[in-house]
Amino acid sequence: MDHTIQYGTAVAGVISILAVYLALRRSSTVRNIPGPASPSWLFGNMLQLCLPPTYGDYEFDWQRIYGPFYRIKGCFGQDKLMISDPVSLQYILNSPHFKFGPTSENAIHLLFGIDSIMGVNAEDHKRIRAALNVGFTAAAVRDYIPVFEKAAQTLTEQLEESLGESINVCPRLSLATLSTISEVALGYSTKELGEEFMKNNFQACNLRLCPHKSLIDSCCRKIISSSCAAIASSQSAAQIVADAIGARLPGWVWRAAIHLPTATCQAIRTAKRLANELGNQVLCEKREAAEQGLDINTDLYGQLLDLHRLNRTKNTLSEVEIVAQTAIMMLAGQDTTANTLAFGLVELARAPEFQDRLRAEIHSALRASDGGSALYDNMPLLNAFIKESLRMFPTEAITDRVAVKDVVIPLTDSLITTTGERISHIPVSKGQNITLAIASYQRLESHWGEDAQEFKPSRWLDGPTFKGEAVGPYANLLSFLGGPRVCLG
Repeated sequence: MDHTIQYGTAVAGVISILAVYLALRRSSTVRNIPGPASPSWLFGNMLQLCLPPTYGDYEFDWQRIYGPFYRIKGCFGQDKLMISDPVSLQYILNSPHFKFGPTSENAIHLLFGIDSIMGVNAEDHKRIRAALNVGFTAAAVRDYIPVFEKAAQTLTEQLEESLGESINVCPRLSLATLSTISEVALGYSTKELGEEFMKNNFQACNLRLCPHKSLIDSCCRKIISSSCAAIASSQSAAQIVADAIGARLPGWVWRAAIHLPTATCQAIRTAKRLANELGNQVLCEKREAAEQGLDINTDLYGQLLDLHRLNRTKNTLSEVEIVAQTAIMMLAGQDTTANTLAFGLVELARAPEFQDRLRAEIHSALRASDGGSALYDNMPLLNAFIKESLRMFPTEAITDRVAVKDVVIPLTDSLITTTGERISHIPVSKGQNITLAIASYQRLESHWGEDAQEFKPSRWLDGPTFKGEAVGPYANLLSFLGGPRVCLG
């Protein structure tokens, strides 16, 4: 068994070195873009970007010094563009000339499957997205309010039982998030998900915190962390190098590596198997209920199956395609949402005066309302708090894209290159790695004001919140990204 791992690691190492060498032979077209000096050929600026004492210690300073469009060094001397410029972000997110970075693309295929909404492209993506939208309309979300309230009530009771104690809210928030996702998507309580599913689900989300035993293991753990990690998720120097190497490996190496007998690979295989079994089980039960004349339109999967059975629209999904969405529904949104909520609660604890005002607003609204969506619409402080939490603590601080052809990226304002040339567009070559700096964009002073680094919910109550181009779909934020691949929920 150990020989198998060593052999696989050695083969992957040789391939990796060749891949990196060939990739770096290509000359960079962005070398004249200003940026910070690289302290290391092996790591470039990646340790500063990904492993600072506090997230953004270097990144936010770089933005202040070089502006919203600059160059950093990745591992092995690779040139990478860091972009928080609103016009550039809008162009990239809406352009067909950019795709997910190689590591993310392989992660999506291995963990969620090639038929998931994140695994398909072009017309298939449009069709699956249009079909899934049935569960995310304003009317559908209003119907989910009782589910949200039930989860909130359960969480409140758990916290009240621990009054006076120091409480780690993250596991509780994660469970509450999973509970609402399961109820809304599948019509299942967490108890109905089963002990094995629950155990593996949380194991998968927490794998990124564990030590790495080999290079292959680090590459495979990147699959987990890229899917589950939020703001400053725990990484290591080994994982950063593994990510850089993994990005240069062909897909067949990833597909082979996932079968290695390591704990990480086992967790990924199990997560995918359990998700497929769960999806098939849910559809089987709903199919039987529909045949008995029962209403199955009470959750997303029920609605999708009903549309499939009656063939009501051209955007119906096959049962195989419905099942293929289970892994991403149950895993991708759990930790990300919980972590943003956790950071928001930390800020709330730091602002007792605002907390008192928010509590008073909620009590007043509850007394004056019979419930429903109107209740939430009439709580401006709560909505401002939610928006500010999303602005300051996006679920994904950075995300990578790769240019699929030679292209020119527009800028909000011109910049001066290291050769003294003033340019308003940046030409990039096919294969150029680009990092969308979401957290930096949402703290960009020229866009959000001089107090952009402050947690300040009142900014959402004092008139216009931002200057310039509108980029994000909700409150001009990119917490859910943007463009055709904006987050459904």
